[in-house]
Amino acid sequence: MEKFVYSFNEGSKEMRELLGGKGANLAEMTQIGLPVPFGFTVTTEACNQYYQEECQIAEDVIEQIFEKLSELENVTDKVFGDKERPLLVSVRSGSVFSMPGMMDTILNLGLNDDIVEGLAVLTENPRFAYDSYRRFIQMFGNIVLEIPKTKFEALLEKKKQEKSYGDDLSLTTEDIQELIKDYKVLIQQEMGRELTQDPKEQLMEAIMAVFRSWNNERAVLYRQLNNISSSLGTAVNVQSMVFGNMGEHSGTGVAFTRNPIDGTSEIFGEFLMNAQGEDVVSGLRTPLPIDGMAEFFPEVYKEFLRISKLLEEHFTDMQNIEFTVEKNKLFLLQSRNAKRTAEAAVRIAVDMEQEELIDKRTAVTRLEPEQISQLLHPRFEKADLKRAEKLGIGLPASPGAVTGRICFSAKEAEAAALNGEKVILTRMETSPEDLAGMVAAEGILTARGGMTSHAAVVARSMGRCCIVGCGDMTVNQQQKTLTIGNVVLTDADFISLDGISGMVYKGDVKTVTPELSGNFGTIMKWADEIRTLKVRANADNGQEAKAAVQFGAEGIGLCRTEQMFRKENRILLIRQLLLTENEDKIRESLLQLLPFQKKEFKAIYEAMQDRPVTIRLLDLSFHEFLPSSQEEIIRLAEQLHVSLDQLNRRIDELRELNPMLGYRGCRLAVTYPDIAAMQTEAIILAAIEMKREKNLDIAPEIIIPMVAMRSEFAFIKKIVVETIDSCFKKENMTLNYSVGTMIEVPRAALVADELAREAEFFSFGTNDLTQMTFGLSREDSLPMIREYQGKRILDSNPFETIDKKGVGKLIQMAAEAGKSTRPNLKMGICGDQSGDPQTVAFCHNLGLNYVSCAPYKVPVARLAAAQAAIGQK
Repeated sequence: MEKFVYSFNEGSKEMRELLGGKGANLAEMTQIGLPVPFGFTVTTEACNQYYQEECQIAEDVIEQIFEKLSELENVTDKVFGDKERPLLVSVRSGSVFSMPGMMDTILNLGLNDDIVEGLAVLTENPRFAYDSYRRFIQMFGNIVLEIPKTKFEALLEKKKQEKSYGDDLSLTTEDIQELIKDYKVLIQQEMGRELTQDPKEQLMEAIMAVFRSWNNERAVLYRQLNNISSSLGTAVNVQSMVFGNMGEHSGTGVAFTRNPIDGTSEIFGEFLMNAQGEDVVSGLRTPLPIDGMAEFFPEVYKEFLRISKLLEEHFTDMQNIEFTVEKNKLFLLQSRNAKRTAEAAVRIAVDMEQEELIDKRTAVTRLEPEQISQLLHPRFEKADLKRAEKLGIGLPASPGAVTGRICFSAKEAEAAALNGEKVILTRMETSPEDLAGMVAAEGILTARGGMTSHAAVVARSMGRCCIVGCGDMTVNQQQKTLTIGNVVLTDADFISLDGISGMVYKGDVKTVTPELSGNFGTIMKWADEIRTLKVRANADNGQEAKAAVQFGAEGIGLCRTEQMFRKENRILLIRQLLLTENEDKIRESLLQLLPFQKKEFKAIYEAMQDRPVTIRLLDLSFHEFLPSSQEEIIRLAEQLHVSLDQLNRRIDELRELNPMLGYRGCRLAVTYPDIAAMQTEAIILAAIEMKREKNLDIAPEIIIPMVAMRSEFAFIKKIVVETIDSCFKKENMTLNYSVGTMIEVPRAALVADELAREAEFFSFGTNDLTQMTFGLSREDSLPMIREYQGKRILDSNPFETIDKKGVGKLIQMAAEAGKSTRPNLKMGICGDQSGDPQTVAFCHNLGLNYVSCAPYKVPVARLAAAQAAIGQK
């Protein structure tokens, strides 16, 4: 028979996938002889079976639970359900990965109307006995019966007000007995039945409730935010109760073996006299600092310090310990690797390496890659943030913490910035014409748009704080008002944006700029020594390239040349090129665009020095550059010196029903080959001039995008190579270069062996590859993806983390096929997923040469690549 239940003396810390983190650590502490109340763990496999069996616990699991309960009775010399020697237990969740506060716990289980009388006699402490029963009824009623906790709390507050008590400790035994009666009446009213008096029935209902809590809203959201699979399930730990609420010689607390805020090597925590664990975490009572224990329990505190040090050394990490003192005796209820801030994580990792508690490889794994955002972007001052008024929440498109005056147009933002003002560009959505205002603004806020909307993409590329899709927000451009809920703001008002949480605040919130400490530099140096996967950045101009170098990028993996055309004077030229049918005007536009492109490329080359630079030929959708409003069309007709009818007719000809699958990438180059030639000339001339001016040896890598067929690629490659040969001849100079393709169309992945006959490198464009593989629009699919995640159909958003089974399989097929044709084929990835740690690990394991991400995510990818290398070994 399969084993679903383990006593604490049967497990170890290595069994966390089966026993959950809490169960594995309780077993480990039991094995090394620490004072852990005995108990048993119902495994994560039992939880998954519970869901497979339509939320029923199988008979063999129930049988094993009660076998272990009998063992617990023997160890404790108590009897579950007995009035004379009552065994009471706690029932706690315990997932594989720590999810503090996300699931449920029930204490004092095993009490009923008769047993509570026996407990009162046995302990000679009736108030303690009935207070434990009151607590049990409240927790059971809330967690198992799903009666809102507020209804129990209201009865408790009513009783305290009637008696003019300031806190729970003032309640007498008689008061508590009356409350128990009130609680029972509430349960009868809410459930139409009485509270069960059978302890065994209580136990099974509680275990099922903890299993159910695996899928409560907060647990699901937490897993989504932390990329934890819903298939893991939670274990349930049934543990004999020890009581911190037995009077002045008892108490409970939570402690950390180091400071989780700044990493200082000191005990950090809180303690409550005459209390149970829920009192500490609920905030209903003000706890004492942990060192206050020394005054009330001097010997216990010395023992606690000794055990804390032992646990940290045993688990070789900072520990978060929950404990209870019962009648001057210390008991450990939990010890787990502690959550900590980024600053603390860095300091603790370096300190522990210097203390020879861990080695450098282990130290590198102690900082979560996602935490690096906390170190690289300004954040709000905590005290000021508590006072700030929340207005609404949107999608956190680009991190940071900024404050500024509201501006409703790009021109206003630009003008205000020139006057030294800090402003927030606030729009229903942004367009290419808003770029100057976006550059000038401290942050960007839009009512519409997703994580890949214009505002989001541009803001991320600039490292500008941005919140998009704030659905409760309405912008009235004419009246210059911003309405969120019942609050109406004007351009005289200030707002603050938190680009990590997506929260919008009213008024000015103070920010702090984290200083990258020497410890952070140490961790990153170690990471760079360990990793084998290169990390490049996506950068579209010299400024972004400089930022990429500062963040440690080893090259540019994607330069999107269409971004260079978004400035107002260049938009006109590209519009003229697309909208005119006059070949002379097309050539005139290209001649005017060439110096712009060359200048941009030279700035990028100078910033990158001898690092590789990969440049993608134009990949725009017509709709991004076509005028949309009648006012814009009239103005453009005047600028181009054509009739309005003629211009409208041409716009209608170019307008596409599905522009993302229309004239993009190589298709544009096939239709407008002169554009590809102009861009190639600018790329090569810029490299030649940098050789002459700065003695830089640039070897440009040119990407031909959106390729599906070898013949497509060959057609455009011929134009590129002929243009390069012409430049070499004209300039009397040669340099190294390579021409590759972007694998972003599923067909390209399927025929990668053919493409590799022509392409010298592959760059996997996972944004479009994911979009086309799933048949999902990046712009519109977020609500649908969230729905799928909530219903356990999807674990993670495939536009944020690579879909290994589908998109990942295509990448693997393409990589293997490409290498079968060209063994030394260089391959990288440059989509939005490339800064995601799980995606970085996938790329490392697949043997890709590099990942390329937004500049500010480069440190994240560097650390994730090192952790992937460590994990593989």
